[in-house]
Amino acid sequence: MTAVLPERPAAAPAVPALPAVADPCACGTCAAAGTGAADLLARLATAPGGRTAVVAGDDRLTFDELRAEAAAVAARLAALGVGPESVVALCLPRGAALVTAIIGTLTAGAAYLPVDPALPADRRRYLVEESGADLVVVDGADGSPAPGVRAVTAAELTAAPSDGPAPAPYAPVPVTADTLAYVIYTSGSTGRPKGVEIGRGAASLLLKELEEAGAATGEGRRVGWNASPSFDASVQQWTRICRGDTLVMIDEETRRDPSLLAAFVDEQALTDLDITPSHADPLLDLLTEDGGPRPLTLLVGGEAISPALWDRLAAAHRSGLLRALNVYGPTECTVDSTAGWIDGPGEPHIGAVLPGLRMRLLDEKLVPVGPGESGELYLAGPRVGRGYRRRPGLTAERFVADLAEDAPGGRMYRTGDRCRLLPDGRLVYLGRADGQVKLRGHRIELPEIEAALTRVDGVAEAAVILGEDAGGTACLIAYHRGGDATALRAALTEGLPSYMVPSAFVAVDRFATTPSGKLDRAALAARLEAPAETEAEAAGAEGLNGRAEELIARVWTQVLGAASIGPDDNFFKLGGHSLLAIKLVSRVRSELSVALPVKAVYTHPRLRDLAAHIEELSAARDA
Repeated sequence: MTAVLPERPAAAPAVPALPAVADPCACGTCAAAGTGAADLLARLATAPGGRTAVVAGDDRLTFDELRAEAAAVAARLAALGVGPESVVALCLPRGAALVTAIIGTLTAGAAYLPVDPALPADRRRYLVEESGADLVVVDGADGSPAPGVRAVTAAELTAAPSDGPAPAPYAPVPVTADTLAYVIYTSGSTGRPKGVEIGRGAASLLLKELEEAGAATGEGRRVGWNASPSFDASVQQWTRICRGDTLVMIDEETRRDPSLLAAFVDEQALTDLDITPSHADPLLDLLTEDGGPRPLTLLVGGEAISPALWDRLAAAHRSGLLRALNVYGPTECTVDSTAGWIDGPGEPHIGAVLPGLRMRLLDEKLVPVGPGESGELYLAGPRVGRGYRRRPGLTAERFVADLAEDAPGGRMYRTGDRCRLLPDGRLVYLGRADGQVKLRGHRIELPEIEAALTRVDGVAEAAVILGEDAGGTACLIAYHRGGDATALRAALTEGLPSYMVPSAFVAVDRFATTPSGKLDRAALAARLEAPAETEAEAAGAEGLNGRAEELIARVWTQVLGAASIGPDDNFFKLGGHSLLAIKLVSRVRSELSVALPVKAVYTHPRLRDLAAHIEELSAARDA
């Protein structure tokens, strides 16, 4: 059943609504690609004014309100000196204010830099300072995350003048397809995150090509915004409002609890949800358990899909329960580069290259390989990004000359991904050709974590690998010579996003090396073994009290690989993360018949506190 949301109170806009924008691009690239517009605002201006554009909890914005507020933001930014090639850092959570700030920034001709407020303070400061942002937009009065960079609140940008005449209509600044649209930072192999620059024409092409691929069909779709603002999948999600779709914000509590998310999909009548395979795995059974069809398209991307999950998604697709589309692409090529429907059994594939890009599958000598052969994937075309912000050397290394005869003077991006070409033109993803990994949808350069580890006092050497915990869940494992695991976890938590903090820290006396003297990563155990159960543990660990504490300790031992669990231990300090929290909740629900929300693991991370909360829920159930 679709939830009935309250209407937003009608109010006179502070400034006239955003006018329609004529396409100012004459670069030829967009015309050749058939975009019809260099800028997404040209499409946004034609969306029906009374239709709902953004839903965020009980609040919502119509397209007329969105355009009016975005025009106010643009006018204010222009008064502050913001214009084309300026970068405005948006340190805002998912919500209506973030959407308004994005559209207002683009209207002013500037580019936006998403800075997720959930990132550690050191990370937020680095992104703002390294990008050279001209301004930071914040949610409250906390001030700029980077000293010396001016901050304004989102409310200040949309506030109506207290006196004086109403402002004149704001005229959007002319832009070209190459004008900077946004900068998104990804993990860096040199130990520093790197900012990817994407132009306006590329972002517009992405939306058009998703429509051509069938990922965005018809009118009035309801699209869930599920990704972190700092993750490039968010671009694919928010741009959908430019074709007149409604953008529905998914809060953190809902997105990390499969039961809540499945209910949210139904209550909000979502038609489109972008999701990683790790996130989709526990959600899929909940979406299909009633056996009824949903008008839902799952866009699955961010990491490789396992054969087991592929078969489950394909079965749901063939049964008409939902549609599933596998999407793949590096941030450097504007989010999604390939797409393929998950509609049949067999080997998982990432589909065919979208029209705005050209594929080059090359061997180590840059010679094209044929069907059935593997090679490194290079991508060329108008959706290839401008390069890395303020990193000309790295840009030259990854954005290389396109040597094909049909692309004189062009560039191509070296993805570092190995693929195999099928006879029908689809691609099979085979893995990375370097030290980069994907974990729960996030692209991670292992050397960046290793660099952070070696900056901690007492650590002489460190190596990080992608492995599995004792329960078989993918996780990061850090091996270190010197240093204390507790101190290492605390240091990394202060400076890195949570998804880059290893789940386990293993102390070693020395690292094995290859005959050439390099670190032998193959010698590092890629799986953490569950500790053998001792007689004392079988009888109940010392200090544990009651069935709930004993169950939690047993599950933690199994999923975390910890040798001993006590009542004062903290789930996340022992290496727990979102997927393990879901597993824990599932076990509690099945063994104790208690409807424990995933949120409870975050609010009660200590074993004793979580057990007490479970007992309270059990007592309330039985009352």
